[in-house]
Amino acid sequence: MQSVIGNSIKLSLFGESHGSMIGVVIDGLAPGIKLDTEFIQEQLDKRKPKGKISTQRHEEDDFKIVSGYFNGYTTGTPLCIMIENKAQKSKDYEKTRDLMRPSHADYTAEKKYLGYQDFRGGGHFSGRITAPLVAVGAICIQILREKGIVLGTHILKCKDERDRNFSLDGEELKREIEAVNNRYFPVFDNEKEENMKRVIEEAGKNLNSVGGILETAVIGVPSGVGEPYFNSIESILSHLLFSIPAVKGVEFGAGFSITDMFGSEANDSFYYNENGEVKTKSNNNGGINGGISNGMPIIIKTAIKPTPSIYKEQESIDISKHENIKFNIEGRHDPAIIHRARVVVDSVVAFGILDLLCMRYGYMFMRKEEIDEN
Repeated sequence: MQSVIGNSIKLSLFGESHGSMIGVVIDGLAPGIKLDTEFIQEQLDKRKPKGKISTQRHEEDDFKIVSGYFNGYTTGTPLCIMIENKAQKSKDYEKTRDLMRPSHADYTAEKKYLGYQDFRGGGHFSGRITAPLVAVGAICIQILREKGIVLGTHILKCKDERDRNFSLDGEELKREIEAVNNRYFPVFDNEKEENMKRVIEEAGKNLNSVGGILETAVIGVPSGVGEPYFNSIESILSHLLFSIPAVKGVEFGAGFSITDMFGSEANDSFYYNENGEVKTKSNNNGGINGGISNGMPIIIKTAIKPTPSIYKEQESIDISKHENIKFNIEGRHDPAIIHRARVVVDSVVAFGILDLLCMRYGYMFMRKEEIDEN
């Protein structure tokens, strides 16, 4: 199993949903980076379930940095973060050990790990394992913010309810990112929030679940970042995003809808603005040309599938009896995870952007006051 990713900086995930601890090791951080541990906790709190639209499993998500951190600063050695699991109810899974839940990793894990995997709560494949990703992402977001690079994610679509898109560029986009970053349920329109929550609650009442689309914007990435072919911006970020449980699609810029356009409509025309900066009049390519940043906002859309754990009766198989069955899932589950997934998306995007910047400028750029574009 390879739960390791990264180039100039690397992270390694460990733990299971119902194990004693989950955590992450991040290697390649420059020494002397001051960390705001309160911000790390704030980011973890965005992932926590709240109210009727989330699971009733409530973990404190108190984290401990057990290495690579001393007197408030990174040391430059591997940094390890651990989070204790305290609210497991493992008995919920014992009697369904041999029942393969539809659209979960139960069957595939059984085949890959020969039955030795921890099956409780999805084990290593659970969304619970995204908590350490959020902790790492919070560190990366802090570093990027010091370089003038900010990012944010909002719910563009939940089932059939749709919010508006991010603005194209400029101060308005910065304000939008700041606004959604300060909301637990990240949308622009309060009415849309109520409508989306109603959709989620109704799905839960009907023993069902819903998914949707998240839209992410990253501003401040200088032009010239990206390592084609295989470490292009799209390659790196897609790899990370598809590593998040429940992600089934990733688009950049106009995405698949660009296929409905003529070339004259899809092309993003360059121009110099009043400050002599190079901009594009549209952003159908999402701030990326040839796998390299062009200085415009990087725009990403991520499709989140409906939570597969639903309470309706479903058809599946019993692998111990080798027979087809009908059964009902028990336990504590989310009728939607899209609002909780947004901070996970922010986190892996921040990690990927930081890794790309380190490939471009070297890992010690984290300590520099500004990026030298020359």
